Amino acid sequence: MNDDQSLRQDLDPQSDHSSDYLPHHPHHPSHPLQPQQQPQPQPRRPRGFAATAAGSVGPTSPSTPTTNKGKREREREKERTKLRERLRRSITSRMLAGLRQYGNFPLPARADMNDVLAALAREAGWVVEADGTTYRQSPPPSQIAMGMRSVESPVSSGVRATKSLECHPPHNPSSVVRIDESLSPASLDSVVIAERDTTKNEKFSSGGSPINSVEADQLMQDLPIRPGNHGIGTTAFSTPNPYVPLYVTLATGFINNYCQLVDPEGLRQELTHMQSLSVDGVVVDCWWGIVEGWSPQKYVWSGYRGLFNILREFKFKLQVVMAFHEYGRSESGEALIPLPQWILEIGKENQDIFFTDREGRRNTECLSWGIDKERVLHGRTGVEVYFDFMRSFRTEFDDLFAEGLISAVEIGLGSSGELKYPSFSGRMGWRYPGVGEFQCYDRYLQQSLRRAAKLRGHSFWARGPDNAGEYNSRPHETGFFCERGDYDSYYGRFFLHWYAQSLIDHADNVLSLASLAFDETKIIVKVPAVYWWYKTSSHAAELTSGYYNPTNQDGYSPVFEVLKKHSVTVKFVCSGLHISSQDNDEALADPEGLSWQVLNLAWDQGLLVAGENALSCYDREGCMRIVEMVKPRNDPDHRHFSFFVYQQPAPLVQGAICFSELDFFIKCMHGEIAGDLESC
Repeated sequence: MNDDQSLRQDLDPQSDHSSDYLPHHPHHPSHPLQPQQQPQPQPRRPRGFAATAAGSVGPTSPSTPTTNKGKREREREKERTKLRERLRRSITSRMLAGLRQYGNFPLPARADMNDVLAALAREAGWVVEADGTTYRQSPPPSQIAMGMRSVESPVSSGVRATKSLECHPPHNPSSVVRIDESLSPASLDSVVIAERDTTKNEKFSSGGSPINSVEADQLMQDLPIRPGNHGIGTTAFSTPNPYVPLYVTLATGFINNYCQLVDPEGLRQELTHMQSLSVDGVVVDCWWGIVEGWSPQKYVWSGYRGLFNILREFKFKLQVVMAFHEYGRSESGEALIPLPQWILEIGKENQDIFFTDREGRRNTECLSWGIDKERVLHGRTGVEVYFDFMRSFRTEFDDLFAEGLISAVEIGLGSSGELKYPSFSGRMGWRYPGVGEFQCYDRYLQQSLRRAAKLRGHSFWARGPDNAGEYNSRPHETGFFCERGDYDSYYGRFFLHWYAQSLIDHADNVLSLASLAFDETKIIVKVPAVYWWYKTSSHAAELTSGYYNPTNQDGYSPVFEVLKKHSVTVKFVCSGLHISSQDNDEALADPEGLSWQVLNLAWDQGLLVAGENALSCYDREGCMRIVEMVKPRNDPDHRHFSFFVYQQPAPLVQGAICFSELDFFIKCMHGEIAGDLESC
């Protein structure tokens, strides 16, 4: 009982610990010390490592009471240390749980306080190196020259709120910065406070105006050049309404399944309409299922040659798409443009060349990434088939590359030409806003999963989750995607990392060969917008499509690192802008939040960013929302898209789109009109 009272007394911050210190006796010359009469000072009680060392040496006195007292002190010190450590761990664990659940902090599984501090510092705009060195990068010259700035922060609800910074003059020592408390932690990165202390002012005082100083000249020389304007480049101080080139996707009906040009006069009429609207260029899909449709390595380009010759007459810039997926569905359920027939014949004997869901249903939209390096396509691997097709195109149209008519090549990397698994395919019964299903149950991806599990030392992890629901499930209805579900367990993190890494490896393999085939030509990759269930902790729809992006992970940076490796332009699908607020609430969707994350991560990686509208976004309000995304007014670095691709629901000659609205949209892109939602 006495030991417990002593322990509580030691932990009490109000208790008297004066006995822990040696008494101090002043020496006076008038009273010389008498060693034989001076009482011996009580020795200081050893603590921590000193107590341990004292115990190992042995007691200074042979008396038993002293030995017992030393042991009790050591035991109490151990208990105090345990209590302090337990308290520290509990605080850290609660902080980690909150950051993982409510913030997008990439914290490791066994993070400690250093990881927490580093994550918070990086989120606030500081640089934290591996050795712990922390510093703030010097602000851009634009922020040094201007004392205050109106900052507009993206918000999830889609409502824009302007945040203002109020700075006092430099001579006022009590400078105050007022920031709206509704700013999210992520949006604080865009808030910049110009530092104006006395030292910095003195640097410019001798030269009169700061604009004429040597330091200002040096800053102007160091201004970064940012790509964007006219697809060539623009400085960080680009105009408020820059010129963004606009391309229009050509309708697919001008080339039939035998690669023959259909209705050339109708094509000329369509291009005439585009020319009257001042369109900058045209995007043409080159379908694998048409060109190599009947026999392996028998490429028929005749229809595309005639189409490109007509485009040459109109002097349009041309972007081509290497389309390795099927297109559309007829009323009978057959694909309008299927995969090559010889591929489908192989698929009848070996259905594992296609993506497969948990029920064993095959998806023939594109080939499984599991056969990228498997020789199952008449002696060729998947990536070899893609490379041979790209090389054939590059050889056939070498003259167009030499003329500069073909300005870029887009590489199809998955379903719908986007870098994603076919996890939410309508032909499989999916309906918005279902979470979709994992597509990893073909033989080859299962072999890859078994190898990864064995390498991890947990062979029993070589399976897909059995509680992830089905295509139209909601996250809260499943044990895997629900709040604190299995997606964040040790197995869940392993499986999702492997699933996402398979997507990244596929992109890396195909883009490596595309860079060889097209050499110095700009390469484009389309990234999907999976925005539903974005406000949940698991981000279930993104997980099934291959992006490991729950609230405690950053699922896009690893993808963009690979795209940066190959100098790729990211084309982001501007989707979900037409969804009503009620539908967004029911699906916990956040198109604006997703686009803000994707675009800023891509720009931070130094990637060029372009855009493309979904087929459902062609009304006036949807177009104006796209303009705001293409040229964000709240970006402190004035970054914007390098170009935009407009998908039309039907050829222009059919009159499905109001010409006046399309003309207004194009002028907004070209910077001739300051388009915003207020003008709708």
